[in-house]
Amino acid sequence: MKDRTPKPKQVIGMTDLVDFPDLELFDVQAKVDTGAFTSALHCKDVQLVRTGLRKKLSFWLIDKSGGPARQFYSDQFSQRMIRNSFGVAELRYVIKTRIVLFGRTILAEFTLADREHLKNPVLLGRKLLRNRFIVDVSYTNLSYQLKIDRQQSVVVSKESD
Repeated sequence: MKDRTPKPKQVIGMTDLVDFPDLELFDVQAKVDTGAFTSALHCKDVQLVRTGLRKKLSFWLIDKSGGPARQFYSDQFSQRMIRNSFGVAELRYVIKTRIVLFGRTILAEFTLADREHLKNPVLLGRKLLRNRFIVDVSYTNLSYQLKIDRQQSVVVSKESD
C-alpha cells in the first residue's frame, strides 16, 4: 500500500536568490507569486529560428547584475496562452529548465517574458511551489542563506582538517 503521508513542505519567503544551472545563471533575484500559475523568466528577443529542417527557439537572457546578455537556443519548447498581471491573455513561449532552491534541483516550466521594467527577473508561480513550499512573506532569501551557510560549513570543515 502506498504511503499517503504528505511530504513536509519547506518555508520559502517573499523573494529569494535562485540558480539556473542549465542557463549558467546564479543568484538571480526571484519573487514568489502565488497569484501566478506559471513561473516566468526575464528575456529578450524571443523568436523561432530555422536550423536545417528543425525549428529552435532563440532567446537572450539578460543578467540584471550587469553582465552581458547571452543567447540561448532550445529545441524543447511550447507555446501557451498566459494571463499577464493586468489580466490580458498573451501567447508566450514556455521552456523547461532546472532551478535550484534549498539545495534541491527542480525541473520546472518557465514562460519567457520581458520583465525589464519589473524589479525581479524571475517569478516563481504556483505550479512550481505546489506541494513543495509554504510561503511566508515575512522572510526573504531563505534558500540563498542556506546555500551560503552550507558553503561556509564546507570551508570551515576543510580548514579544521
